[in-house]
Amino acid sequence: MVGPGRPQFVLFGSSIVQFSYSNEGWGAALADLYARKVDILLRGYSGWNSRRALEVLDKVFPKSLSNKTRIIFLSAPPINEEQIRETMRCMDDTFKDLSRTNEACRIYSEACLELCREMNVKAIDLWTTIQRRDNWHFVCFTDGIHLSAEGSKIVVEEILKVLREAEWEPSLHWEAMLIEFAEDSPYNPVVPNVHREHH
Repeated sequence: MVGPGRPQFVLFGSSIVQFSYSNEGWGAALADLYARKVDILLRGYSGWNSRRALEVLDKVFPKSLSNKTRIIFLSAPPINEEQIRETMRCMDDTFKDLSRTNEACRIYSEACLELCREMNVKAIDLWTTIQRRDNWHFVCFTDGIHLSAEGSKIVVEEILKVLREAEWEPSLHWEAMLIEFAEDSPYNPVVPNVHREHH
């Protein structure tokens, strides 16, 4: 534990999370926005699926955690199948049999959203939201699967929308949160008329 106890945002998932600090990613954007307010903890594991995640869930989120824990699920985003095929052509033969379709992503996304509705958990429909963006096929991904800076902007906007609209106490929207050590520093005093004209 370092310094005063800040609230923590834990980003948990697979490669979409692990790479969220790369390419002007959404994790980095949240860390920048919430500087001096929240500690952003990255818990992304490339190549994992939900079955593997469940095996370590109690280690990442111990059951002794506060009852003020809030959860936001991100549904499966869409993919650019053509860009994936192009990326695979440049890769080792081991990966050439991997097949992903945007339709499969839709099915996973809808299943996630339905479960969240049943459990009254906040969720973001990335599959639909990203596809509303003009030219989403070409601007939202680095390789057809992982998010570009433009794709990450959409994720951040959607997360902030949920945090703004959620009736959580205290609010977790960045504008409503206190700044750590917000008082003026005695080592960097604000001095009026520093740049006086010399006659």
